[in-house]
Amino acid sequence: MHILIIEDDLDLGRALQKALKLEGFSSEWLRQAVDAPRSFEGLHYACILLDLSLPDGDGQALLARWRGAGVAIPIIIMTARAALEERLAGLDGGADDFIVKPFATVELASRMRAVLRRYAQQSWQVWTIGDLELEPKSCMARLAGSPVNLSRREFQLILELAREPGVVVSKSALSERLEPLGEPVNFGAIDVHIFNLRSKIGCHRIRTVRGVGYMLVRC
Repeated sequence: MHILIIEDDLDLGRALQKALKLEGFSSEWLRQAVDAPRSFEGLHYACILLDLSLPDGDGQALLARWRGAGVAIPIIIMTARAALEERLAGLDGGADDFIVKPFATVELASRMRAVLRRYAQQSWQVWTIGDLELEPKSCMARLAGSPVNLSRREFQLILELAREPGVVVSKSALSERLEPLGEPVNFGAIDVHIFNLRSKIGCHRIRTVRGVGYMLVRC
């Protein structure tokens, strides 16, 4: 999953990218409000980590602009502002969670997994799509209660489809999300992984929409 970090502090930004990579997330790091996307059309971020105190603007204004434009990507605010009114303003303004600096990166990763589960309308540690069960933290899959042996890349791919079951996910979106450093993955490689997944969980579970991408079907 690809994460957008907007944080001006050099040490924290580097630490976040390193920690997120260890947790299996790829990331893009921006340091100024002016560099933040105005539109997310064609961009495929699973979550945004947003600092409120940026050198050229207020993260709260970015949050308001995005939510006002209908951007639904989960957003976690990171800030040294610990006052209750600051937290309430962020949450009421559309943030999905709020973490106060300094924080442990393991706590941030846990909060990210929680907001991503809520966004995917899943609960606790197991994502359930029909009789298919996925455990993001352990990269384990089960079908009708029996373990399914998936490679890490196969698991990442099925998890991306499981974020929006019943919705077509384009190959370009999958390509950007699958590479640990954010570089796109060849479309042909995605087709091969889909073929392998179908052989393991059933062809009927992953539907091809020609010229667009793939959709995970609830069974």
